[in-house]
Amino acid sequence: MAKEDYYELLGVARNASDSDIKKSFRRLAMKFHPDRNTDNPNAEEQFKKVKEAYDVLSDPQKRAAYDQFGHAGVDPSMGGAGGFGFSGDSFSDIFSDVFGDIFGGGKRRGGGGRAQRGADLRYNLELTLEDAVAGTEVKIRVPTWNTCQECGGSGAKKGSGPVTCTTCQGHGAIRMQQGFFSVQQTCPACRGTGQQIKDPCRSCQGQGRIQDTKTLSVKIPPGVDSGDRIRLAGEGEAGDHAGPPGDLYVQVAVKDHPIFTRDGANLYCEVPISFPCACLGGELDVPTLDGKVVLKIPPETQTGKLFRLRGKGVKPVRGGPQGDLLCRVQIETPVSLDKDQVELIRRLDESLSGGGSRHSPQAHGWLDGVKQFFDKLGL
Repeated sequence: MAKEDYYELLGVARNASDSDIKKSFRRLAMKFHPDRNTDNPNAEEQFKKVKEAYDVLSDPQKRAAYDQFGHAGVDPSMGGAGGFGFSGDSFSDIFSDVFGDIFGGGKRRGGGGRAQRGADLRYNLELTLEDAVAGTEVKIRVPTWNTCQECGGSGAKKGSGPVTCTTCQGHGAIRMQQGFFSVQQTCPACRGTGQQIKDPCRSCQGQGRIQDTKTLSVKIPPGVDSGDRIRLAGEGEAGDHAGPPGDLYVQVAVKDHPIFTRDGANLYCEVPISFPCACLGGELDVPTLDGKVVLKIPPETQTGKLFRLRGKGVKPVRGGPQGDLLCRVQIETPVSLDKDQVELIRRLDESLSGGGSRHSPQAHGWLDGVKQFFDKLGL
């Protein structure tokens, strides 16, 4: 019988974040925990399935193997990347591992887990539309924490080292049983590390890391848009006590452009045209991100008409055809007229009015609709 897909078991997408995977597992573990489903014989089996899925998808190496090879990539009997299972853990132990951090710290075995991964960082980067569409390379300065070079991240002075915490005996947490839950509190003496530093490093004051600023070069791929993120692995904060660094996420925000508005792969722009050009037709130069092109305006063009210039939009960063540039024409009403021009406009209006609906079918159609509406109201 084929095994169920781990992502489907947890009810998450294949590109789900670690946080989403953990949230989903918490919800399902609470739902199917055997202690909460004594009248449901299938709950224990379902709990095991979601725990098995979580064991794989919460481990970056196992998840990568599973994404590439499926169940064969994580099943040791099939030569995969590594197995999983309950390894003799009780259900209460498993439950404590997942939910323990809600109460101030997860379960620790033998003082392990002292090295903690550094926090992820976010950098907000503003780009011009031109740079976002064409791609570019920018240098950014990021405040961060780096591993202390003097103590190598241990936090202890050279020649000394951390000692086991006497308060929690190296567990990093003080556990109390409260009914259904096994509640843990972070050890106040060692702050959850399980160790204490009697002789701290002078450079980092025992933290194992120092605050710094670094300059990074970020390659922006063509076609990015506001909301896109670029991940720089290992460029986040340094971990506590020689733990691995976090990641840096560059959050893109594209500035407003004075001419163009972007909607996905398409660009839009408003093009003002004169009244004579709208009546008689003509040509005008229209800007694009690649240069200017000639836009032909046919006679009798109405305001709001949309002209499409194919392939003059954006090539999406995730692939797909290049978008278009859509030009919406707006007929500009002449202003600051002198007496002669006013007289010419009046003579033109008299001439056009003599033609009835032939010269302004939209206006006459609208007026006919208004008349019918008023007739229905008896006005």
